[in-house]
Amino acid sequence: MTTRTLRRHALAIFRAALAAADPADAVARHLERRSFARFRNIYLIGAGKAGASMAQAAERVLGRQITAGLINVKDGHLAKLRRIELNQCGHPVPDERGVAGAERIAQIAEGAGPADLVICLISGGASALLPLPAAGITLQEKQAATRLLLASGATIHEINAVRKHISRIKGGQLARLAAPARVESLLLSDVIGDNLDVIGSGPTAPDASTFAAAGAVLDRYQIRPRVPASVRHRIEQGERYEIPETPKPADPLFSRVRNTVVGGNRLALDAAARAARQLGYRTLILSSTIQGETREIARMHAAIAREIAGAGRPIRPPACIITGGETTVTIQGDGLGGRNQEFTLAAALEIAGLDRVVVFSAGTDGTDGPTDAAGAIADGRTLARDTEARLYLDRNDSYHYFQPLGDLVITGPTNTNVMDIHLILVGSQE
Repeated sequence: MTTRTLRRHALAIFRAALAAADPADAVARHLERRSFARFRNIYLIGAGKAGASMAQAAERVLGRQITAGLINVKDGHLAKLRRIELNQCGHPVPDERGVAGAERIAQIAEGAGPADLVICLISGGASALLPLPAAGITLQEKQAATRLLLASGATIHEINAVRKHISRIKGGQLARLAAPARVESLLLSDVIGDNLDVIGSGPTAPDASTFAAAGAVLDRYQIRPRVPASVRHRIEQGERYEIPETPKPADPLFSRVRNTVVGGNRLALDAAARAARQLGYRTLILSSTIQGETREIARMHAAIAREIAGAGRPIRPPACIITGGETTVTIQGDGLGGRNQEFTLAAALEIAGLDRVVVFSAGTDGTDGPTDAAGAIADGRTLARDTEARLYLDRNDSYHYFQPLGDLVITGPTNTNVMDIHLILVGSQE
């Protein structure tokens, strides 16, 4: 089992995970079990990186029953559709195209009546792709707040708590707009725990977060004084109970709303494990809830690789360790990269010199941070090809470290998004 073989197997295992996370199959399976004859009109709305493939599946099942539809998607994440319109817009920082699409989505929801059904398709990226700022906040001010949150190291749960409280559509407010129509939301989860109010910032789910929680995030990462005055003013108004909260679980509007998670990270990990076993590896899924600072999580994974290689624990080689989740990067440099590339580079520093050990990390959406890579792959000899790895890591410049080595994982848009997949492969030693 050579290092080259391990690298090839890592890519094959990742591809198996992607296939299992196909949102089109998940949506079709759900809709095929239902009858929709009683509804006068069926509207399709939503947002997310997987929105195109989810909408394509809905069209395939419902066909001419669909009255109209609009989905906000990330640039390039497209599919051929006949009855549902796709609106390309910016991600991870929202743009004016996203605002225009969100306005139209809100109008479709508001136009639905009590005899109508609104099907809402939500997948990863929906928070940024449904930017409808609250009154008194401009898109530019919301963009500035988003950039500060992304750079601070805040978790996706924390970021969404703030987003929901500076929005007109998030945190259950889209469901409020659609009332009294029936709302059926199909969710492809890209968040740890599959919490309904966190996936896409929960546009049709009761909101568990509060203005006080949003303010606490700004204070925890010491960015309250740095966010735009309009954002700070709205959060502080809410903290003083001067403006209404987002709808909570007891709100009667949710009696006509159903939110269903149709896919997530665990499904992808299970498929990865099956593929690894078929390739001959002893396989262990450690967790689907990995979170924390990327470099620290990477070092933990590298430590496991060293333990397997040196002592055969927790499993003996040939071994495949699989984890999923979403880590965070606290940006300190001015380089280019993403959390998966940084994960791989940090782990490469810790496995340097080990024979037949490969580390792999990639995002299931095919995009890692602001780059065209899904992630990266490295082995125990990677650093021998470039001795300045730590300098690149210090600059958060993992992309430019891996690019000349040919070790970036580039898939293009995958039209799914169920967080990240981390792999450690340890081959048998001869």
